[in-house]
Amino acid sequence: MTEQPSKKEQYSKVTNILVVDDDLVLAEMLAGYLEREGHRVAMAATLADGIDQARSDSFDIVFLDVQLPDGNGLEAFPHFSQVMSKPEIIIMTGSGDPDGAKKAIQSGAWSYLEKPHVLRNLLLPLTRALQYRKEKKKISIVPVALKRDAIVGKSPCLLNCLDQLAKAATSDASVLISGETGTGKEVFARAIHDNSNRSQRPFVVVDCASLPENLIESTLFGHVRGAFTGADRTTTGLVKMAHGGTLFLDEVGELPERIQKTFLRVLQEHRYRPIGGSSEECSDFRVLAATNRNLDEGVVAGTFRSDLLFRLRSFALHLPPLRERKGDIRSLARYFLTRLCDRLKIASKGIADEFFEHLMAYEWPGNVRELQQAMEQVFANAIHHSTFFAYHLPEYIRLHQTLEGMQTGSAALISTRIPVGSTPSLWKDFKMEVEKGYMQQLFDVSEGSVKEACRISGLSRARLYQLINLHGLTQHHKVVSK
Repeated sequence: MTEQPSKKEQYSKVTNILVVDDDLVLAEMLAGYLEREGHRVAMAATLADGIDQARSDSFDIVFLDVQLPDGNGLEAFPHFSQVMSKPEIIIMTGSGDPDGAKKAIQSGAWSYLEKPHVLRNLLLPLTRALQYRKEKKKISIVPVALKRDAIVGKSPCLLNCLDQLAKAATSDASVLISGETGTGKEVFARAIHDNSNRSQRPFVVVDCASLPENLIESTLFGHVRGAFTGADRTTTGLVKMAHGGTLFLDEVGELPERIQKTFLRVLQEHRYRPIGGSSEECSDFRVLAATNRNLDEGVVAGTFRSDLLFRLRSFALHLPPLRERKGDIRSLARYFLTRLCDRLKIASKGIADEFFEHLMAYEWPGNVRELQQAMEQVFANAIHHSTFFAYHLPEYIRLHQTLEGMQTGSAALISTRIPVGSTPSLWKDFKMEVEKGYMQQLFDVSEGSVKEACRISGLSRARLYQLINLHGLTQHHKVVSK
């Protein structure tokens, strides 16, 4: 009779667990419990150590504390979830926090346990997580060549969005795409459509923010001739145009409340009645929606129907702002430049390193759309140059980088240590030197404009003139009062 392997032998080959917690007593108790169950356990008391271990080893489960000496476990969630082994993560916290629990689940945590009861309550979520992981490994992953020509970059957060896009494309469920203005919500919606089995059918865009409220029903559902004043012919609505394809509701949060109830029924039944029509028509469409609003807050405020939100959000996809994926800026800038060159059939342009330094330093409140517009402006202004330099960038981007440099330079000057053995200068002299250096940089940036210098520095005009005279700046700088 063949001897069966022990429980410890069964698990030790495949089940590796990492406990990240600075409460050493609890961590050791948890590790001891898990080891007795046959698991291999490693411990870390800080986020930095935990992340290093997660990157260098392969773990199936990570028990992650929220409050750690060097940061918040929820904020560091992506560092653990995106390592090579992609472990299942169970969050632990000293006190129950509804917002923390919500954030943990939205981030992809398997479970959210309160520390006082962690030993008592961990068995079921741990067992379920391991069963899920085992099933996940059995699934054969077929590489998918996504059509993503307009989605540029390979930052971790973008790759995660592409994984979500691939999943959304294989189903026919409604998708709600959220994100700040300019993050590329319509681009992702088109990519979902292009990679779905509806790709050969229409992709119809409904701009909910620009639809006149008195014409929105006619625009969506069409109307028959004579239905209202000015209806001199029968027209087909956008819902009918999307038959067999995809209906994309851009800025769906702007949809008037009166229409939300009507559209909910259309979404559920795929049937509608044109304005003035005597019978219902049907349309087989898939709906994708996008918003830069928090629709959950809209539900609480009573401006957006909860039942419509649930119907639209069968699948949720959130796009990160450009400031969180700065590693993609270089690729995006080159992509936009290549498209512009191809459009005019001219030779490709070079880009100086300093140009990219300015792009990386800027925060891009308008996201990818703002970067595209900036590159178009550069291209138009410097079309005859073979290489683009930082000088060609819009002034507001150059000014941002210059001001950052001023702050860094001033901080470095103030923090300069006096060499050992030397005699410090008088405080008055040191203060004058720093003040004069700041004023010189201020007028370089403002190009001598007193008005602009006041705006940048926050100084009053009277105080600014005092400093100009004190440091004799009119001798070396062209100071103008405009």
